[in-house]
Amino acid sequence: MMQHLMFLLDCPAVLAAIFICGIGGTFQYGFCVSVMTSPSAFIKKLINTTCVERYDVSLEEWQVSLIWSFIVSIFCIGGLLGSLMAGSLTSKFGRKRCLLLNNFVAISGAVLMIFSQTAVSFEMIMVARFLYGINSGVGLSAQTMYLIECAPKRLRGMVGVSVATFLSLGRFSGQLLGIRELLGTEKEWPWLLGFNGFAAVFQLFTLPFLPESPRFLLLERGDSQASAKAFERLWGKNDYGRELDDMMKEKASLHSIPNQSVLELVQSQSLRWQLLTILVAFTSLQLSGINAVYFYSFEVLSAAGIPHDKLAYAALGTGLCELITSTTCFIIIESMGKKVLLYRGYIAMSVTLGLLTITVYFQKSVSWLPYCSLVLVFFFIFFFAIGPAATTAPLPGEILTQSFKSAGYTLGCTINWVGLFILGMLFPILVENLHSFCFLIFLVFCLICGLYVAFNVPETKNRTVLEITAEFERMHCKDEASQRKKPEQDLSGIKPCSTKF
Repeated sequence: MMQHLMFLLDCPAVLAAIFICGIGGTFQYGFCVSVMTSPSAFIKKLINTTCVERYDVSLEEWQVSLIWSFIVSIFCIGGLLGSLMAGSLTSKFGRKRCLLLNNFVAISGAVLMIFSQTAVSFEMIMVARFLYGINSGVGLSAQTMYLIECAPKRLRGMVGVSVATFLSLGRFSGQLLGIRELLGTEKEWPWLLGFNGFAAVFQLFTLPFLPESPRFLLLERGDSQASAKAFERLWGKNDYGRELDDMMKEKASLHSIPNQSVLELVQSQSLRWQLLTILVAFTSLQLSGINAVYFYSFEVLSAAGIPHDKLAYAALGTGLCELITSTTCFIIIESMGKKVLLYRGYIAMSVTLGLLTITVYFQKSVSWLPYCSLVLVFFFIFFFAIGPAATTAPLPGEILTQSFKSAGYTLGCTINWVGLFILGMLFPILVENLHSFCFLIFLVFCLICGLYVAFNVPETKNRTVLEITAEFERMHCKDEASQRKKPEQDLSGIKPCSTKF
């Protein structure tokens, strides 16, 4: 573990890339998810004020709630659009330039947020949330691709976890800045919602000092000299010769195959287990129950005796728990392996959800059960942050070759945004009808994903894409000849597995 940390410190440019890309990437996503809770009352007031001043109509409560719900959910629509564009944008402009251009979208949204109260226009907030969604959708894919392609193979796990770490940091920052003592006031809330613009400006002025992804330069632009220079700037004095050799082998195996579309990924017989892995992992990430646990955390905290006006401060503990756990995972992932963290995380989460269903159901009958529920909430957040949250985002880049990576990230992020939108629409209905028993639905998804990963996905730690592809073949092909295939062979000629799913 210490060797990996020391090696990371020997690559200051990689460390800087993690921080710069994180602040302008998944930090924005996490911040947008959590920041709307605090100023909700002020925004609803602005909605009604806008209609009174402009149309001389006072809205009923359900009408205000409907507009408010659309303002919140339009972020997911923007995220879906961003994720659909991300694959073509990162291939056309490159990972770094795509991230740079993406900042202008966030800055435009921030300007609208800051002036929305002065202009008395809730529509400006609506448009800004849509722009924030596009920024987050593009940033989630582009940041992950850029960091995974810049990192040494031995540090790829740590770098991948940083994607989730900055998402947790963004979620916690949204909760923290939203308290009354900071920006959660009627006067300052536009600046709270416009904070994303400052993060975008930071990345806009610092990212130009970093090079383009060396893998992108070699495998997609065919510029070996520029790729070597990028490696030298990122890795310093560390030897990158072996990494360059692995990339040359992958380039030879691809035979100049262009970037493939999502449809071509779906139709590819040789990559069907990788495709199924992406579908299962990203679907389960949204249906893991983390949103349900965060929702019930307020009820659990209240039942534990915390006054209602202090719940927002106590809820900071849940965000801080996720952030600390994700940071810890950043340190230990290279020693444990991603597969172990992923499937054990899901199994532990399913057990925790089963226990939480019981404790929440009976907590009004037994005086000490709310404290058990509180402990279980923190356990669940711990298992989520150290397992699925830390390992899912970089998965497409680790199990797919260069020509399919953009399509893999587009598919995974699309599933993420669609799942977030659908869950946002259906979750209130589930809670109203099933109450704490809604945990059982998420328990099933956690259990299925945990078992799938345990028996069907190879370990990716310290392995190249070609080695992982060969391991998928070995695990799922009955044909002994296909199991003896060398990783260097032409991937387009891989014989499809005889195993059906």
